[in-house]
Amino acid sequence: MISSAMLSGVWRYRGFISGSLKREFQSKYRNSLLGATWTVLNPLAMIVVYTVIFAQVMHSRLQGVDSTFAYSIYLCAGVLTWGLFAEITGRAQTVFLENANLIKKLQFPRICLPIIVVLNALLNFAIIFGLFTIFLVTTDNFPGWVFLALAPVLLVLILFAIGIGMVLGVLNVFFRDVGQFFTILLQFWFWFTPIVYSPSILPEGVRDLVKYNPMAPVIMACQSILVHGRMPDWESLLPVTVLAVVFCVLGMHLFRKRAGEMVDEL
Repeated sequence: MISSAMLSGVWRYRGFISGSLKREFQSKYRNSLLGATWTVLNPLAMIVVYTVIFAQVMHSRLQGVDSTFAYSIYLCAGVLTWGLFAEITGRAQTVFLENANLIKKLQFPRICLPIIVVLNALLNFAIIFGLFTIFLVTTDNFPGWVFLALAPVLLVLILFAIGIGMVLGVLNVFFRDVGQFFTILLQFWFWFTPIVYSPSILPEGVRDLVKYNPMAPVIMACQSILVHGRMPDWESLLPVTVLAVVFCVLGMHLFRKRAGEMVDEL
């Protein structure tokens, strides 16, 4: 997917990548009194709202799990991992358009831009998921060593997201409606994924349709680890893993083939 020459080019421009991450992080909180503190306050507020409202006020319970915070953990596991997917795909689809001036004026490996998107999303995810992990530990809901199984699940999610994002990013340069359409699609996709509800409450016909949603097994794998403390169904992740590889290969092919034309279109 990525040639050795491309990898060496990315390594030579590692300073450009780290500098871009730093600038983006700083610009987000420029002219703010609390500055980077908002990176902690925003996700902390979300976690508190979910746990207080759903666990304490609404007394939501998850079938088969005897824990006050079971549904809150289920919800956070789905929302946080979906947020990582949505941020990568959302940013990647506009990354070439947003950096048009940079692409025209500077010579650098264009593949650096999707890499910056992924790293920036992972930084944001690490902050909020770190806080969520602290919550799991302090409420005695940490799943134990099974927690490590999140790494390969998240890797599949990231590959799937950046594969889709790369394809959309290239297409969006030539057909601007692509980005608008995907933004709408993402909203329907969210509700078609078992994030705020359990698949068990769905009618059997709808439940069968959910199986064709590539994000469903990824989200359910995270929920299985964090809520039930058990290993995910690895076999269910095979189709989305294959899709992730296909989209990554297709994205790189489009990127290489249309890189020159993109500069003219930007």
